[in-house]
Amino acid sequence: MKKDDTIRLNKYIANAGVCSRRQADILISTGAIKVNGKVVTELGTKIKPGDVVHYDGELLKPEKNVYILLNKPKDYITTTDDPRARKTVMQLVKNASSERVYPVGRLDRNTTGLLLLTNDGEMAKKLMHPKHGNKKIYHVVLDKGVTKDDMNKIVKGVKLENTTVAADNIAYAGNGQTKKEVGIEIHSGQNRVVRRIFEKLGYKVIKLDREMFAGLTKKNLPRGKYRLLTKNEINFLKMSSG
Repeated sequence: MKKDDTIRLNKYIANAGVCSRRQADILISTGAIKVNGKVVTELGTKIKPGDVVHYDGELLKPEKNVYILLNKPKDYITTTDDPRARKTVMQLVKNASSERVYPVGRLDRNTTGLLLLTNDGEMAKKLMHPKHGNKKIYHVVLDKGVTKDDMNKIVKGVKLENTTVAADNIAYAGNGQTKKEVGIEIHSGQNRVVRRIFEKLGYKVIKLDREMFAGLTKKNLPRGKYRLLTKNEINFLKMSSG
């Protein structure tokens, strides 16, 4: 059986880094895309190798998808550009790839640990959406011991502004002697959610480190260093992000 090497036009446009597949469908239906010099408006159109695609007069070339795992240090902000000239995570991965990549979600300036960067917009969107239940595990160091009562509250749900956020799991870290260190598993994608949960209950977060993200861990990845994901890891992410 001959391998089908055609690709849907909306996927080709998304792979070129223009927009998502859904937005690409809008571009196609409004006549903004030309294939081999002709306007194509039919959704579901497939193109084959050698076809030439233009959007707004610009030739589109599919980017190679790149997946970079960074162990973020403190004092770097999760943004592609900072008008105040602070250090950004992009400086740490600038030699990783010639493709433009973007952080998946955020870690605030003082939070350390795992951060995924990619140019695969479809996957990034799915990984950030809470409905896919991609787990994040954080190691939290607090100014005082966490009570069992507060741990129960965190699992049942803590009200933050207009929403209630519940952890999937929480436990004392290590041997649990100091009770100031906990591991918390959560799938909420809200900004600064772990800090806000503990602050709401009267704790000050001294250190916050993301140890796991969507099944990826920091194993053999020193602070401030990055690595490219393996094929197996990429396939796992694709499956887990549905």
